[in-house]
Amino acid sequence: MNLANKLTLIRILLVPIFLVFIIAKGIPYGTFIATFIFILASLTDKLDGYIARSRNQITNFGKFMDPLADKLLVTAALISLVELGLVQGWAAIIIIAREFAVSGLRTLAASEGKIIAASWWGKIKTVIQIIAIILLLIEVNISTSTTLIKMVANSKVLEYVFTSLPTIMMNIAVIITVVSGWDYFRKNKGVISTNK
Repeated sequence: MNLANKLTLIRILLVPIFLVFIIAKGIPYGTFIATFIFILASLTDKLDGYIARSRNQITNFGKFMDPLADKLLVTAALISLVELGLVQGWAAIIIIAREFAVSGLRTLAASEGKIIAASWWGKIKTVIQIIAIILLLIEVNISTSTTLIKMVANSKVLEYVFTSLPTIMMNIAVIITVVSGWDYFRKNKGVISTNK
């Protein structure tokens, strides 16, 4: 297994660790650790893609597992943020439903021996979702620290960045998610028509 694929597997393994720290009560600095894990896992997404392309190590495993790892990470974070009251349930449902729909499309394509790689819209969607989730996780950390609450309250810019911007970014993420899902189905409608 090449390095890029190992990084993809590491990202998948970080998902349950992230969940433990974000949801479990009573773990000192749990939300800080969860935020760090989420950022680290997100960075491995960029790194594994760069390594695969630069070393010419693009594999079918990577084409299939890399988007799956992204879906697991984002889904885990969204469910956690709904539980914490920071993401509306409807937004999480739209994003997760799209992920399942595209995964189903990929499975149909794989049954015909075709691999559907991540599209440009899909990559943009992932980046925006990750930025929105990181901002929301930072908001969780601010809400658990008296020092950070005071610091943000004393700055209009910080207050906007860490209270309004996360919600705006999540709304943009929902829109891009729908657009990217439509784009996958539009480009791969032949997969559906041959499986009717």
